[in-house]
Parts: sequence; structure tokens; C-alpha cells
Amino acid sequence: MKNTSTIFALFFVLLLAGLPNLGQAQPWIPIQYFRPYDQYGLNTFEATKLDTVAYDGFKLRLGAAFTQQFQMLDHENAANPRMLPDTQPGSTYNANELMEIGAGFNLATANLNLDAQLAEGVRVNLTAYLSSRHHPETWVKAGYIQADELPFFRSAAVDRIMDYVTLRVGHMEVNYGDAHFRRTDNGNAMYNPLVGNYIMDSFATEIGAEVYVRSGALLGMVGITDGEIQGNVTRPDDRSPSLYGKLGFDNQFSDALRLRLTGSVYTTSSSINNTLYAGDRAGSRYYLVLENTKAAVASQFRSGRMNPVLGDEVTSFMLNPFIKFGGLELFGVIEQASGRAASETDNRTWNQYAVEGVYRFMPREQLYVAARYNTVSGTLIGSGADVSVDRIQIGGGWFATPNILLKLEYVTQTYNDFPANDILHEGKFNGLMIEGVVAF
Repeated sequence: MKNTSTIFALFFVLLLAGLPNLGQAQPWIPIQYFRPYDQYGLNTFEATKLDTVAYDGFKLRLGAAFTQQFQMLDHENAANPRMLPDTQPGSTYNANELMEIGAGFNLATANLNLDAQLAEGVRVNLTAYLSSRHHPETWVKAGYIQADELPFFRSAAVDRIMDYVTLRVGHMEVNYGDAHFRRTDNGNAMYNPLVGNYIMDSFATEIGAEVYVRSGALLGMVGITDGEIQGNVTRPDDRSPSLYGKLGFDNQFSDALRLRLTGSVYTTSSSINNTLYAGDRAGSRYYLVLENTKAAVASQFRSGRMNPVLGDEVTSFMLNPFIKFGGLELFGVIEQASGRAASETDNRTWNQYAVEGVYRFMPREQLYVAARYNTVSGTLIGSGADVSVDRIQIGGGWFATPNILLKLEYVTQTYNDFPANDILHEGKFNGLMIEGVVAF
């Protein structure tokens, strides 16, 4: 591939140049029960229940995160021509002909994070996407209020209950599974050791409430939302709430060993447009792969992902083991989703499996190498074909500071058993991705 050796050389020159920049102390954060947006937020799942920040009145924290990628991907397919009318009268185009792509920079994406301490144990978050692949303009991702204490209902009994309970209410990221804690969220790619998210990306923001109960190593959570990405008052007979929950165990056995295991469920019996697997409006990191010649970056923003299209009814289960032993991390995804679209009468099932390994080394775990294998399989809407998609990602990263991360990834993805008239028939993409991240 052109320029590959030059890119590798540049990466390692920058890497070596940053090695002396070690050992920076974690900055003080004035917000209680908070997950940092930088390296110090790694391997944090639900925000801590430990009261490590003393309340000192109202506090406002302004933060941001932004990323830039350099993409060097190739793609191919063997789909039969599918001729459709073009914009000019009497002309046609092949809807299965792939867009020509090459090396270049992707759109820079950015988040704005506003966090405020409103009262003792009560905080609010607002996250806005300043720039994203699907929406170049600024728009709000979500906002919620979280209470780990209830100072306005102060009593010994309430305080005792809130030692174990957390309440979260608002338009928020649904806490289904643990994979969403390790994914790239538009401009913030600090928590993801690689560049791309999972093939079947279970991420959604919905309006509702979550109740957490934590005692020692044990975790329980139940949530209820409106089941859709936005509020809606129309077609009430077609809408049902989404119910979801999580049970888990998370224990630091020693300075070197941590073990976490959680199981999650999400279900909705009726929705106008449920987006559990299509809720990431920020878009995929792999721009225009396996897209046709009429594709655009913004409108075809899910390139490289598989949406099972379960927008009317869905029930999903996810199991996530996580082990950290010294610098070694292992994380897994076992997931099954069943449901249907509004146009269907029978349910279809999709399965996803993934295993990810990361090894962090040097002081402050400044350097790491990572690999992930991800596979999904299921029944396509419309054709009813049983298909599968496999992806391998290999890469690594360098935290120049806790707020600055440079990543390199090689990715290869193949599409299996898609019908001959589908653009994904015998599809494949592979190549290198370089990503720079700043978050604070």
C-alpha cells in the first residue's frame, strides 16, 4: 500500500519523542461521582460510588474531546450489477458499484462536555457534538441529572439508603451491556484501545430513568425509557417503554488483579423506531467502505457496521467478562438480539461475539498494544438470507500525556453469504487507520 512505510516511520518517531513525558499526576476534579474523560477514565464502567471529592458548593466543569483520523483503506466486492435510474432522464447507474476510495483525512469530530455540581451528591451532565460525521453542525447528544445523595431529603434513613443507591434521570446513554463504556463516542476515543467500534454497535440515547444498587463487589441496575431516540407523543398505541437491567460482579482482588462479570437485558414490545443498534448518529470511523458511487459521508454514516433492523420489537441479552491482571486486559462480548421491523410478522435473530486483548506497559501504562476479533451473524431483513461478518483489528497506542492519545490500527473485515445482488456480496475492506485524540 502506498505510503505505508512512511506512516509507520512517522508513528514510531513521534512515539519515541514522547517517551520522556511520563508520570503526570491525576488532576483534581471538582465533580463528585464522575468518570474522567481522559486516560484516567480507562476501565471505569459505571461512575464510581466512592465519595472521593468533598462537596464545596456549586461547581461547573467545561471539557472537550476531539479526534482526527488518517484513513488508508481498500475495499472490494463481487456483487452482480444492479441498475437503477440516474438523475438524468433515460440514464442508469450500477447501485452495486463501489465508491473509489483512497488515503486521506476524515472529518475531525468533537464533543463539548458540561458537568455541574448542583448540590452535595447531585450532578448534571450535558454533552454536545460540535462536529460529527452524520451532523457537521452542533447538536446535543444527551443530558441527565444524577443523584448519589439526596441532600434535600436529609435523614439518617435516606442517607443510609443512598450509601448504596444511585439515581439517574434524563435523556441519556442507555446502560445496556458493558461494551458502550469502551467504545468511541464521536470526539472522545480515549476509552477505545482501537479505532473502530463493534460491528453490531449497541448504543442509544433515550429518555428515562435508571436506578443502581451497589454493595461491595455487587451491582444491580434497572431502567425504563421511552424506547426511542427522541421524545414522541403521536401514535401512542404503537409505542411501549423499553425495560432493561444489569446484574454484575466487579472486584479488585489485589493491586494486580481485577475481575468483572455482568449480564444485561434490554426489551421493548413495540416502537415506532427503536434504535438500539442504530442510535449512534455520530457515525462509523471507516468512511465509505462498501458504499456505492452515489454515497455521501453524512448520509451513509454507518459504513462497516451491521444494523439488524429490529426497529419495532427487540429483546437483547449481553454478557461481558472483563479481567485485568497487571498490564493485561481481556474483555469479551456475547450478545443475542431477536426482534423484527414494523414490516415483518416473524422475529429474526442476530448473534455477536467479540474478544479483545490489551497489554499496557511503561510507567503510567503510557504504551499499549491491542487486538480484537469480532463476528456477527443473523438473518437479513427482506431476503431472509443467513449471513455473517468477521473483523480483525490489530493496533496500539501511545498516551503522550493523559489527555493526548495517538493510535494505529490495521483492520480487515469480510462479508459472508450475502446474496449476489447485495452490494456486500463477497465484500471486504482492509487497511490502516491512524487516529489522534485529545480529551480533557
